[in-house]
Amino acid sequence: MIDSFFEELSNEIHNGVTERGHPFRFITMATVGNETTARLRTVVLREFNDDLRLTIYTDGRTQKMKHIAVNNKVSFLLYHPEKMLQLKVEGIAQVVTDTNRLNTTWQNIQPNSRKDYITEHSPGSAIKNPDHVEYIEDKNHFTMIDIIPLKIEYLKLKRPNHIRVLFTKADNKWNGEFLVP
Repeated sequence: MIDSFFEELSNEIHNGVTERGHPFRFITMATVGNETTARLRTVVLREFNDDLRLTIYTDGRTQKMKHIAVNNKVSFLLYHPEKMLQLKVEGIAQVVTDTNRLNTTWQNIQPNSRKDYITEHSPGSAIKNPDHVEYIEDKNHFTMIDIIPLKIEYLKLKRPNHIRVLFTKADNKWNGEFLVP
């Protein structure tokens, strides 16, 4: 029975990458770095593989990159309002260094979307006018981050009973146990 919940969460995360408008496309990411308060932001889920590795894209100069350099433990929150399904994912962030993978992915990004990674100044820098962002043509700050999940908490809100399951990975195998919702 517990395997069906793991299969559902895997399918829904996969759908977040492949289905336009799926609620798991835009997810909340938390990092801490050496600060005392977790920092949250919305990111786009770009890839998902059979090992449950999640991949996001970012500008290499962002605050999240600074956090990951100090503390590579991250978490994600995904919520599907129609299915009343919440997933909390905890894992290890790994910055992709494979230049072939980075170059291939960069070539597949739409030209208008590449602007997110070619600004003159880093994201979060102060500017006087949002219409005057400067772009560079000969360089990009495109970065990919893989997240290797270690824990996934599944919560399905339903009646008569909510269902909550904690999946943990040990020795490349996922184990699940039911929790009190």
